[in-house]
This record gives sequence, C-alpha cells and structure tokens, in this order.
Amino acid sequence: MTAEDFELAIQKYASDSDASFLQRFFKTGEGEYGEGDVFIGARVPDTRKVCKVFKDLSLGEIQKLLDSPIHEHRLAAVILLVNQFNKNKQKIFDLYLNNVYRNRVNNWDIVDSSAHQIVGGYLIDKPRDLLFDLASSDNLWQRRVAVLATFHFIKNGHAVTSIELAEKLLKDNHDLIHKAVGWMLREVGGRVDEAILIDFLDKHAHEMPRTMLRYSIEKLPEQTRQHYLKLK
Repeated sequence: MTAEDFELAIQKYASDSDASFLQRFFKTGEGEYGEGDVFIGARVPDTRKVCKVFKDLSLGEIQKLLDSPIHEHRLAAVILLVNQFNKNKQKIFDLYLNNVYRNRVNNWDIVDSSAHQIVGGYLIDKPRDLLFDLASSDNLWQRRVAVLATFHFIKNGHAVTSIELAEKLLKDNHDLIHKAVGWMLREVGGRVDEAILIDFLDKHAHEMPRTMLRYSIEKLPEQTRQHYLKLK
C-alpha cells in the first residue's frame, strides 16, 4: 500500500459541489485562515472509511499524504497517525510535531482530529513546556494545537494546563483561538469541576473575548450565563 494508492481510493468519493462548499466553509480565499487550501469534496465519513482500509500504511507513506496540497489527504494522514499512535507513540509524536512546525497540520479540523490524541496523549505523563512554546507562536495552528492538546488532560481529570493556557491566550486576536479556549474551558467545567470554570470566569469574564466567553458558559444555567455576559 502506498500514498498514491490511498489518493486513488479516496478520489472515488470526490465531489465538485462538495469541494466548492468546503472551499468556502474552510475559508480558503485570499487573506483568510485557510488561504490556498484545496479540496476534492470527500466527506469525512468516507475519508475515515478509506483510512480503515489503509490502517497499516507506513509512516513514510503517511508523510507523503501530509505533504499533499489536498486537504482531505492531510486530514486522512492525521487520522491514520491517531489510529496507529498506541503502537509507536514516540515516532508518531515526533513526526506529527515536525509537521505542525512545517505547517502541514494546518486547518482546524485537522488539528481537532489529532492534537489531543497525539500531543496530549504523549505529554499526559511528561512536562508540558512544549505547549506554552506552541501557544506563544505567531502561527495560528500551532496555538490551536497547544489548546486542543489539553483536551486529553481534561478527559483524564486534569485542568491546570488548560487553565494556564487560557490565561496566556486571553488577549489572542484570532476567533479560532477564542473558540478553542472557550471550548476547553467548557469541558473543564463539565468533565473536571464546574467550580474551576466559575473561578476562572470570576477572575476573567470581564476581559475575555466575547466568543471565548460564550463558548465557555454554554452549558451553565441561563441565569449564570446572563450574569457573566453582563460583565462584558
């Protein structure tokens, strides 16, 4: 099995109409966050279906998919890495991080499908300085990887890193970071301890970007949500 075989297999699910929609949905126009990205219009369930057939694709061939200009090829590559992660954690983490730095993990769905399983999964029992380095990057996707990686910690009952990154990124200027941070704060409240979320909101609601605030309070009672919205 090769990357070329994979590309031929997924091409069977291509759709011009879906490709046109996805080009707009993922903001591929000039000056937008996904500028220049190319879609063939394969839907995610179909991409995952092809990934099951190619589940044992080698890391070298997966790298070729990550180097592709086609969005669905890169998405498939990280899905394959996630599926193989437990068999070869060190090599897959190193390969993934290298591609984060090379800007091949470069749209929110690609990040969100992989960062918490691979980066979070690898760092769960290790120092997390890397995440704060990524969160300091000028690169949007590196910052989002840092935030999403903490979802793995949250699922294991740990909120400290998520809260520290949320504080670090309070002044971030990008909507996709506001959404990611708000989402992780909401998950802290729902999966770890609502009191941790409330404490964060009491300290920072007045200075949080509105999108971040709205995402973070989504699961709280209406009266509580209105209280924090009025602090803006």
